[in-house]
Amino acid sequence: MSDYLDLYDYRGRVMVLYQERNRALSAGEDAEAILQRFRAGKDALFAQHPQSALDAEQRRQFQGLRYFPYNPTLRLTAPIDTDVEPVQQQIAMNGHENMSMTTIGNIHFSVDGTDVKLSIYWLDIYGGGLFLPFRDTTCPAESYGGGRYLFDTIKGSDTQLDREKQQITLDFNYAYNPSCAYNSRWVCPLAPLENRLPVAIRAGELAYTQHDMIPEDTDTSK
Repeated sequence: MSDYLDLYDYRGRVMVLYQERNRALSAGEDAEAILQRFRAGKDALFAQHPQSALDAEQRRQFQGLRYFPYNPTLRLTAPIDTDVEPVQQQIAMNGHENMSMTTIGNIHFSVDGTDVKLSIYWLDIYGGGLFLPFRDTTCPAESYGGGRYLFDTIKGSDTQLDREKQQITLDFNYAYNPSCAYNSRWVCPLAPLENRLPVAIRAGELAYTQHDMIPEDTDTSK
């Protein structure tokens, strides 16, 4: 039973990291300093917490997660188009059973002059939650081959959403790897084809090591 209590504690601590980030941004603190403080807090959880995505041996050798340098141009605000068909689909879970999720909106924005789109999903499990996975052209050479997440609110990672203005802040400096990027004991939903970006997102978390990629042709469209 202690494992469940540990998991509850871990998710609460992740949520606090995001709450502190949002508070500091609202207070006008330096964005890069906030990011570095956030990353230090995350490293501490990975190194010390019993519900870390790392196993015991990995924790003993852990020296910090790897990141792209801070990139202020990859923090942007865009409207959410909610006038979309609520398509339900089964998303692949790195070779295991699928997870059901529903498209609830689209976000259109530009990266280095290229217009792109990402879909936001609602995970169709008990309680539900907002979810934004993506894959970009840094995969798999620089970032994890299965793609990364911007948020998964079930797990405590938060989104900067303005409901009144129907817009969202996408800060790719906080893009992070799913748990399955660290070792094979985890099963994670991966980015579907529609969320594969034709541009490089050189911000956020890098691959955990140089050897933790998945094959380029892994089917994540189911």
